[in-house]
Amino acid sequence: MNNVKPTLVVMAAGMGSRFGGLKQVTPVGPNGEKLIEYAVYDAMQAGFGKVVFIIKKAIEEEFKATIGDRLADVIPVDYVYQELDRLPEGYEVPEGRAKPWGTGHAIMCCEGVVETPFAVINADDYYGAECFRLIADFFNKEQDADKKHLTMVGYALKNTLTENGSVSRGVCVTDENSLLTSITERTRIEWHDGVPAFTEDGGETWEELAEDTVVSMNCWGFPAAALSEFKALFTAFLDGLKDGSKDVTKAEFYLPFAVDSMMQAGVADATVMTTADKWYGMTYKEDHQTVIDALAKMTADGKYPSPLWK
Repeated sequence: MNNVKPTLVVMAAGMGSRFGGLKQVTPVGPNGEKLIEYAVYDAMQAGFGKVVFIIKKAIEEEFKATIGDRLADVIPVDYVYQELDRLPEGYEVPEGRAKPWGTGHAIMCCEGVVETPFAVINADDYYGAECFRLIADFFNKEQDADKKHLTMVGYALKNTLTENGSVSRGVCVTDENSLLTSITERTRIEWHDGVPAFTEDGGETWEELAEDTVVSMNCWGFPAAALSEFKALFTAFLDGLKDGSKDVTKAEFYLPFAVDSMMQAGVADATVMTTADKWYGMTYKEDHQTVIDALAKMTADGKYPSPLWK
């Protein structure tokens, strides 16, 4: 058995354009707790030993004052800074580029800071406790040395939708061994005539999806060795922009793309585990009260202490 405690990596660099504010520091708990704090609490209960926050320098002061410094009292905390100029040696930010490089780039930035198996989550999502137990158990088993074994915790689509608008979800397909074979990003999924459906043409036509369709919520588990793959793949991504076929000011290096590239190259496989937990998030400002009410009920039911940190 492996006694190394995994690390929780939290992607917290986004600025919450649709929500209308910095979701990472928005209070949601009965005592002003933030969504991130519930993830950290659940991860600690599952045996995680460290938290690494991926942030931008622009939000560093506010982030540390409202979340990071308090969490540092209960678990070791470190920071990684995802900035536009965080590029492999010899590369420069293209003229006119202001958009972040994407979630795959965020994970690449963790090299040198994360040295254990690690879970990756979004800062503005509530995942439930089971996903952290599943990932910790996955990495507590013996791993073959010749291949990087990744894992993803998938959610039933019906448990990941909001009543307040559309969401983007990665629709997953697995083989008979629960190994991931593909993720298809559907950028506009919502409740449509009472059922989940997606559109690719601005709402002209809709295609229904089963309520129990397994989707990715960016809840991943990686061995530490995978970080070197992210760097190599991001370098290849940058090289691919040189031919002019993509807009260098907007193209992004997404985490699922990196995983798919590793699988296609045969250097990794990804086991999909599923949870029945319900996702809560603040994609839209109208979601805020829904999250507050859900966490208040979970706290009243004894799932979380109040306050969260004694």
